[in-house]
Amino acid sequence: MSIELWFTFFIASLLISISPGAGAVNTMSNGLRYGVRNSLPAIFGLQLGYAAQIVLVGIGLGALLASSTTAFNIVKWLGIAYLVWLGYQKWKQPPLRLEAGGDRGERDWVRFWQAAFVNLTNPKATVFLIALFPQFVDTHTDQGTQFLIMGTTLILVDIAVMLGYATLAAQMSRWMKSEHHRQLQNRIFGSLFIGAAAILAGFRNH
Repeated sequence: MSIELWFTFFIASLLISISPGAGAVNTMSNGLRYGVRNSLPAIFGLQLGYAAQIVLVGIGLGALLASSTTAFNIVKWLGIAYLVWLGYQKWKQPPLRLEAGGDRGERDWVRFWQAAFVNLTNPKATVFLIALFPQFVDTHTDQGTQFLIMGTTLILVDIAVMLGYATLAAQMSRWMKSEHHRQLQNRIFGSLFIGAAAILAGFRNH
């Protein structure tokens, strides 16, 4: 994977992590309840679930690429269409609800596994990875290494972004609770997803 292609993927990874979803809501809720430091178990739990999704999707797409380049390209273009649809849905989505209450004595390991299952059982994460990976895979080089690089990038970026969300929630709880601000955030990211789909549709890496 070239540095230029990796940087494009890095930007896509950043957009994915920043866009509010189940993982972001989990992290912000923990930030509101427990503060940044005590949100770490849940953040790392999210990464366990995310890593499992990445491995499963990577294995499946690798097998598809090995069997049929045409089928892989079909998945690629369906992925672009999905990004457009996701952007439209994000634009229309009502503000996500955050709960600031809860048991402050909840054990770290409980929050770790709860967060792991948030990502592990999230079908939207699976579909999004299936939509994203084919846009960046070079079919003429080793796919295993490429999936490893992309998976590692996704997880490291997500850790950084989740730490940022936890900090934001802990320091700006009034702003995070505002439905108006969360609705505006949805519309911004909805537009960004559609823009990303347009860019990827014209991008060729192989």
